[in-house]
Amino acid sequence: MEFSLLGPVTAATVAAGELPLGPAKRRSVLAMLLLQANTTVSVAQLIDSVWEDEPPAHARTVVQGHVSRLRATLAEAGADAYGVSLATHGSAYLLRLPEALVDTYRFGELVARARPVEAPAEAVGLLREALGLWHGPALTGTVPTPPFAAAAHALEERRLHAVESLARAYGALGAHDHAVAALLPEAAAQPLRESLVATLMLALHRAGRRSEAMEWYHRTRRLLADDLGVDPGEALRAAYGTLLAPTVGAAPPVSPESPERTTRTDPWATPQLLPRRPAGFLGRDGELDGLTRLLTGSAEVALVTGPAGVGKTAFAAHWAHVHGEAFPDGRLFADLRGFSGGEEAQPCEVLREFLLALGTPADRIPSSQQAASALYRSIVAGRRLLVVLDNARSSAQVRPLLPAGAECATIVTSRSRLDGLVATDSARPLRLRALGTEEGVALLGAVLGPDRVAEDPEAAAELVALCEGLPLALRAAAAQLTARPRWRLARLASALRDERQRLALLSAEDTGVAAALRASVARLSEDDARLLSALGTGFSRVVDVSAVAALAGADPDVTRYGLDRLAEMHLVDEESTGRYVMTDLVKLFAQRRPE
Repeated sequence: MEFSLLGPVTAATVAAGELPLGPAKRRSVLAMLLLQANTTVSVAQLIDSVWEDEPPAHARTVVQGHVSRLRATLAEAGADAYGVSLATHGSAYLLRLPEALVDTYRFGELVARARPVEAPAEAVGLLREALGLWHGPALTGTVPTPPFAAAAHALEERRLHAVESLARAYGALGAHDHAVAALLPEAAAQPLRESLVATLMLALHRAGRRSEAMEWYHRTRRLLADDLGVDPGEALRAAYGTLLAPTVGAAPPVSPESPERTTRTDPWATPQLLPRRPAGFLGRDGELDGLTRLLTGSAEVALVTGPAGVGKTAFAAHWAHVHGEAFPDGRLFADLRGFSGGEEAQPCEVLREFLLALGTPADRIPSSQQAASALYRSIVAGRRLLVVLDNARSSAQVRPLLPAGAECATIVTSRSRLDGLVATDSARPLRLRALGTEEGVALLGAVLGPDRVAEDPEAAAELVALCEGLPLALRAAAAQLTARPRWRLARLASALRDERQRLALLSAEDTGVAAALRASVARLSEDDARLLSALGTGFSRVVDVSAVAALAGADPDVTRYGLDRLAEMHLVDEESTGRYVMTDLVKLFAQRRPE
């Protein structure tokens, strides 16, 4: 006979199979007795456990009935032969049984025997066996009351601790990819568990996936700030410090307690902060060549702009990886979060990360932004360094982060034109436009497989047109088709023709065209947001300044300035003097915005 709590609550024997435990409350009574096996459990405690609200007047009778049925079920399965008995002791019950019959006990025994550091090979076997006892969330099938929620949480904590121990054992064996595989799904499900994320970061780093480790740190830092209003704890900061340690030609690390600890910047630090190379990047040959010409010519700052979803981040990251060897002194990267729907990154925050990556001891980083920026410029002045500043909101956010020296190159990406950066810092703009039909079809083929696209090339071309050549929209469309392997491309194209559902279909979880446009519009003033909404509901794709002003009863110059600001954010395009064009996707989004 075996009892399971690590997943659905069950009882089973080899001969009879799974026993019929009845409704949720009866199953919950058994679960509470198993959680305190060989210990008396009072009727009052059982009542508190199985009723979420005020228990009924006859609750004691109900509990007694459930215990009676459980006792009969166990007896029918021959529980006595296994040393299992359910006895009454006054106003309490005692479930007596060998502890090894309960999976929670076996799990604890296996974990306790594992020594990830001293005997990692043996620990891997023990921990994998222990985790194999889990078949879903603990105590599944019990009533959702606070006592069971607390018990399930405690069991889940023990499981996650075992996962972290397994990862450490894999790490001790040098099997870092196995450690990553064990940790990734858990970190995705528990994004605020700092010890888990820190362990994953170190495993990724040791597996040669440093950029992914950096992404996990920044994602978790943002979640902690947004959801809890706190900074990363010691474990996460320590893991991040390991990632920022010098990589190429670095001097041996010195313990903080060592008397030889230096307070100078490490001149050998070679930071590698780029995100991972974007998967499935295709095309853009002309624009890539243009960026190369800019940064190998006289320009020190290249400004990559374009509408939401056009692929600016992937474009900049791809170029940086391809040309990384041209910058032997390091590659810095920062997401400035200008259009991420949350709080934008502050320059002082980014400067601190850059200075740490460049080998500056934390206690030597100035607290003021101006002093930190000056130190940063002085450190990188003689280096050949690439800096990628992604998703910038304004020129003022970028300027403190620009390196000094002719050997450094900077790529800035933004949905805004950042005219101020062009005017004062000689940034050379490069606008990314939507993909053409051929490149868009190739992108669909890269995600879906060329055979599926080749089945209906006309539908593939129509999908590109309906997605307006935006890589983000095309990837969202491909995600819809990937989730529906029996759909032909023509079926999705037909669905996208319906303007009422187009934006919804071009979304995947928390990403997609609507989410990207929402982040852009969130940065508009109220007047400009109302103007965009009016354009979406009252005009065709092509609008004229005088017509918009007449409808709104506004001064034409005021209207022109508003349209110019929308054009600066790439929400409309100025086709000719006084005439602006809005894409179908932006128009559909604007129609749904409240005025």
